[in-house]
Amino acid sequence: MAQHSSLDESVGILSISAGSLLLLVNSYASSPEKVFIPHTALGILLLIIASLVAYTGVRHSLSHSQLFSTLCLTISALWCGSGLVYILIGQSVLPLSGLRASLIPGLAAFTLALFIIGTVALFVKKPVLLVIAVSISLACAHQIAGLSDSRFGQSATAANYLLVCLVCAYFGFGRLLYTITKGKVRPPGTVMKQKSELKKEQNQNCSDAVSVGLVMNLLSASILACPLLGVVPQLSVGHVPWLWTAGVFQLGMCVLFYRAMDTLAATFYGFLSLLKFAEGYSALLSLNSIQPFSPVPFPVVFAVLFSVLALFSCQKSLLEGFYQLFFVAYCISIAAQPQGFFQGGTQGVQGAIFVATAGVLFITTFNMVSSTRIPTGQGLFKALITRIPSLTLRALDKERHTPHLGYSKYADAEMLGHACNVLAAFAITATVGDRNPLSVLILPWAVMAGGVLQLLCGSVAFARGKTFESTAFILYGVMWTVWGLTRFGGLYGETRGFNVAVGIIGFMLFNVLVTIAALFLNVAWFVYAFTFQLILISFLLDAVGALPYGYDIGVTIIFGLVSFYCFLAHIFNGTFQSPQIPLGRPLVKLGGVGGGEGVCPHVPARKATSVQQIAEIMKNGGICGMPTDTVYVLVAACNRPDAVIKAFKVKKQAQDRPMSMWISSVKQLEPVRHLLSPLLLDFMEAAWPSSISMVIPRGPWLDIFGLGDAAIHIGTPQSIAIRSPDCAVATHLINQVGPIAVTSANPTGEADTTHHNQVYAKLGKKVEGVLCDGPSPENIASTVVDCTKIETGQIGFFRVGLIPKSKVFQIFEEVKNRHRVGQTNPGFEHDQAPPDTQLEEGFGGDETSDSGRETEVSTPSTTQDQDTDLNNDL
Repeated sequence: MAQHSSLDESVGILSISAGSLLLLVNSYASSPEKVFIPHTALGILLLIIASLVAYTGVRHSLSHSQLFSTLCLTISALWCGSGLVYILIGQSVLPLSGLRASLIPGLAAFTLALFIIGTVALFVKKPVLLVIAVSISLACAHQIAGLSDSRFGQSATAANYLLVCLVCAYFGFGRLLYTITKGKVRPPGTVMKQKSELKKEQNQNCSDAVSVGLVMNLLSASILACPLLGVVPQLSVGHVPWLWTAGVFQLGMCVLFYRAMDTLAATFYGFLSLLKFAEGYSALLSLNSIQPFSPVPFPVVFAVLFSVLALFSCQKSLLEGFYQLFFVAYCISIAAQPQGFFQGGTQGVQGAIFVATAGVLFITTFNMVSSTRIPTGQGLFKALITRIPSLTLRALDKERHTPHLGYSKYADAEMLGHACNVLAAFAITATVGDRNPLSVLILPWAVMAGGVLQLLCGSVAFARGKTFESTAFILYGVMWTVWGLTRFGGLYGETRGFNVAVGIIGFMLFNVLVTIAALFLNVAWFVYAFTFQLILISFLLDAVGALPYGYDIGVTIIFGLVSFYCFLAHIFNGTFQSPQIPLGRPLVKLGGVGGGEGVCPHVPARKATSVQQIAEIMKNGGICGMPTDTVYVLVAACNRPDAVIKAFKVKKQAQDRPMSMWISSVKQLEPVRHLLSPLLLDFMEAAWPSSISMVIPRGPWLDIFGLGDAAIHIGTPQSIAIRSPDCAVATHLINQVGPIAVTSANPTGEADTTHHNQVYAKLGKKVEGVLCDGPSPENIASTVVDCTKIETGQIGFFRVGLIPKSKVFQIFEEVKNRHRVGQTNPGFEHDQAPPDTQLEEGFGGDETSDSGRETEVSTPSTTQDQDTDLNNDL
């Protein structure tokens, strides 16, 4: 893992060096009359390099290299935005004279942002990051000067990029050399601090995504404030790349915040991305000389959502809540002026946001990496709430987002999903009238809020295992996107009629299924889905020209209010443990519905306490689901025969598919080592832990594990399969319980179980506990090796699974070669099985003749792949 991290750092730093070299050459060799690198080529190269730098930033996000990640993502956004501007110039979308007005607002924002990051790097004594940030900041400043006055050459810009290029090349190649030589070569100054040291220097509660999101706010504020200050004439197409770059990056930050289990910040930056896309859309309209018109309802509703979010964000810090109030004022200013982003009041608020963002950026970035913190009002909200007896605050930690079926890498996205429906619903209540539908600011709100963001929420819900919620959000997201583009994208006029009606009816049928499914969840979701069905009916009536006056506005407002109630319930219930805003009980309840909630423990496998809890259940005779290095399995303790019999019956096991036995290591066979072949034991030592199951002769040694009458369910009368899995969770559990009986966690004949949610779904209430570890790392079963005749130097294969035959043969040949020269396992070299303890007659011979499909092999060249139903559940 450390090597991958070091390699990522090398890629990022060398990419910054390459981008600096590109801009260095272009700045030094270009003149006002002729550019050295064509604008299109320069833009494409910058985009490629920006993607590599962004990759490094994302890989290091939420990690110990937070300032480095912030710097990488900021530089990536800078080069992405400027690269797109160069492409527009190169493709003649913008005249060459528009390069100045297009670049200066964006460069100004990054000049300040990188200077702030460099200042923080100075305080925390990170000289390399200081040099990179300040040098690129100065390069941007000199580029602004060159664009403002052609007499100011670009040599100073080139000199700054030269410094960045040299520093990054030395540090990047040094890190790469350190990684390739595995630490043997360490160029001075290139070895970064250990992760354990870095953790002491920073505040892990802060995410680098906060700083990057603030940089994007700085960028959009600069774009909109510059026309007010007279720096540029007005918003134009040249500003669209900057604004949409900010929107895309803030969508990315939204995802990172869900990974950081911070739903409030994810919702906030999801809201901000909507503003960036709407601002860019308004600027894009200037390409066709269309004057945008901002209807009143939507910005007012947006201001209400921002207000609620700001209030609840105070639980994190008063600074964050106060900062979000600026966007409440921004939305009000949009509602107050019909031309929205093009008028002075809106641009003036953005000027205030620019100043506020610069201060918040410095405070947040400093607190993120420094052990000394600038006060932000943390804890004041909690102190106030504790004085109110009727309110109980939830703990502000990641555990509040743990679903009842184990764990998820993402926080709950329902808050943002419901807010998106609020925004989309109130956006389409605006009346277009005789105006050009493109000029009315409905399209970006309906498509981005109702469509793109809701699709994102559906994806996050799916990753959390919330199948119903993800289905609803994705369905509604697609519907808002299609309807927004059709109705408000200028495509609707001549397509109204049967074709549109057929499509809407298809959506209505899907939503009927969602509405029926909502009956099993709660009242709120049922009302939510039902009112959306009413909106679909209004779409259908509009398509066939039979829409009653006011019906569409009425049902849309009702759906918006229901969505707002759900948004308020999720943000309130996520903050307070009591009281709770009710969402209602299921209207219909059937046996088995609920996914295991309240039926048996579904605990996260990553916690030692969870493994201990499952171990206690198994010690008391319970059967449980468990993740492995392949698929999920059903397990029972071997020393509890009743549990083994229960697992066999629950599985509805076929007699030709016996259970297997798993151990944590060969040491668990210590009591019976004198009954097993030294060659077999050495083969086990060499091959395990892994996804290799070994079929070995059955014998008296099996009695010592306490199986009793349940032993008939382990293996066949002649042999059993045994395995030591390459899975830390499984090994830890077996260490606590002892050897376990194992079968796949699905009824015989069905597909393997590849997610913890499926264990309960397939086996029902008979399972008494599930260790949850998300999707299986592999969907391929283990390789089953026949070791019943291993003493003759031969092994066979019942099934070739995850481990290829060549690998198994390689291990076996190495073990055989050691035995030929007398290098046996020291723990077994003097052990010989006494004559009266020979293994059972047959030694697996009957198994081979019965199946007729297993092939013995002594060399790889004579082996044929053979499959069998025997041990199919291993």
